[in-house]
Amino acid sequence: SPALSPSPSKAPTNYCITLQSNGHKPFFVGAQTKPLTAVVDEASGGERLRGRRHLFPTPTISPTPPSSVAQIHRRRAASRIRDFVVDSTPSYGADLIGCLLLCAWGGLEVMVDDARARKPSLPASRAFGGGGWRRAAMRTWILRVGSSILIWTAVMQLTSVWQPRLPKSWPPACFDRRGGAVAGQGDGDANANANLSVLGREEHALSGSLSSPPALLPRRVYKSNGYLKVSCNGGLNQMRAAICDMVTIARYLNLTLVIPELDKTSFWADPSDFGDIFNVNHFINSLRDEVKIVKSLPKKFSRKIHTEPFSMPPVSWSSEKYYLKQILPLIRKHKVIHFNRTDARLANNGLPLRLQRFRCRVNYEALRFTPEIEALGDKLISILRRSGFFVVLHLRYEMDMLSFSGCTHGCSDKETEELTRMRYAFPWWKEKEIVSEKKRLDGLCPLTPEETALVLQALGFKGDTLIYIASGGIYGGERRLAALRTSYPKIVRKEMLLSADELRPFQNHSTQMAALDYLVSVASDVFVPTYDGNMAKVVEGHRRYTGFRRTIVLDRRELVELLDLLRDGKLSWDQFSVAVKEVHKNRTGQPTPRKVIPGRPKDEDYFYANPQECMGPPRSSNIESRKSDI
Repeated sequence: SPALSPSPSKAPTNYCITLQSNGHKPFFVGAQTKPLTAVVDEASGGERLRGRRHLFPTPTISPTPPSSVAQIHRRRAASRIRDFVVDSTPSYGADLIGCLLLCAWGGLEVMVDDARARKPSLPASRAFGGGGWRRAAMRTWILRVGSSILIWTAVMQLTSVWQPRLPKSWPPACFDRRGGAVAGQGDGDANANANLSVLGREEHALSGSLSSPPALLPRRVYKSNGYLKVSCNGGLNQMRAAICDMVTIARYLNLTLVIPELDKTSFWADPSDFGDIFNVNHFINSLRDEVKIVKSLPKKFSRKIHTEPFSMPPVSWSSEKYYLKQILPLIRKHKVIHFNRTDARLANNGLPLRLQRFRCRVNYEALRFTPEIEALGDKLISILRRSGFFVVLHLRYEMDMLSFSGCTHGCSDKETEELTRMRYAFPWWKEKEIVSEKKRLDGLCPLTPEETALVLQALGFKGDTLIYIASGGIYGGERRLAALRTSYPKIVRKEMLLSADELRPFQNHSTQMAALDYLVSVASDVFVPTYDGNMAKVVEGHRRYTGFRRTIVLDRRELVELLDLLRDGKLSWDQFSVAVKEVHKNRTGQPTPRKVIPGRPKDEDYFYANPQECMGPPRSSNIESRKSDI
């Protein structure tokens, strides 16, 4: 290159590469350095190469003692580096690529000089007949290339496991995508810092969409005792809790877990698979340091999995000792076992602390919904937050709930007959003869929409409160919602906030629709369930885990008594309101110990409603907010 060629009248000139960024130590030290420029100094002066500014340090090329052997190679290397630095267009990865190329050319130059220095001087008569030095040089090069590949492979593997951080003293332009902004000066620094702060907020809002994906956790190495296949039963949240229990059992017994099957034969008849609701890859990778999870059972086990004694329901509310003494021997013998029912198969209390915390890890970290569900859920939350404060009301007044529980208070005779007929049609609903009024007085029925309106008013929610109803179709439709809508006109549902096109992929998939409601419920300012079913309990626990967010757990037994007294005129409205607030002053999701009733696990507090082993001290801001929300 003319710009790099020395003057004919001067002694031959060699060049060495200097790589230096603003204020940092150089990688290759030369005679002089200029940040972010390429300079050619010759014997009598220098010429600055004008080019673009780059995100990576550029070389300084300065004179060194002449070496006639390597002069041509040095000159060519310097020319190629100059062309790359000046002509290349920066991109997010160009800074790092540039650094690596500069280092590579420097290493190539040294190796060429070294090889040529060892080349023996041959007589002219043997210059074309010998070839031993060439073979020796070739062997040296092959050894170097092989060693380099081996070393770099080892370094990359260790980097993926350890995730080391670069020293702060290293030039940021080579290793930071935002190095150009950091290198700014004066007003440029202020603008760069402002841009970085805005970019940081955007990255946080997008949950790291601009950052690199996290490195995989190191896989736990253990000898598997066999395969565990599970078929979950129930709705979304019953299956969610069951999955957490089954993963914990697999970890405790050193088993290989097959991706769980979801219930497709219950009342909801949702054909969704695990991968239609949950993020499978995240589920597997986030737990790989504890338990091995595979997507399917090996073919040699696929036939015998549905035959005895391979298929069985484990005993409900069992401790870890049951699985260790009763289940593990079966798995060791047959190498596979199938749990065909999974609801409440692990005890609430009495388990080792590490197992309780592992249940939380699975529930709150490993089980994520699919990107499509999470994206639409985030949109729902964003729409609701534009209006400020909002309440999620889990109005559990759907047909299946009323039929299963036998709660027909407020229903017509025709509706009561329809609900009873439906209850007898489902053989797995064991309780058939139910006295509705007695069950209501015992607090075992969900509140009606009319009762819910009175309770919300008594608790102090104003008429302009935005209320999102998280549930399926309300039995009785708008007729039963009339009283609630009169008291709270700003009642919305997901069908009102999203377009038909957005909801179309989720139609006829009740479990996926429930997943949208779950996301909104966890994110709401206040969550009010009218019945303590699986969704109410699991959402309550999730809100406790994320900072004891306000959840009003209604005492239905006390409320039914107060509502009847108000209806009969034995209580004034003010007396009713004061009594309702007094009953619920300690039922708003604050830290409380989980109630334990030995021998009666169904009557004690559910683990996933209050996972106290997994929670730190409450944040004072959340406790104070409960006093001023309504």
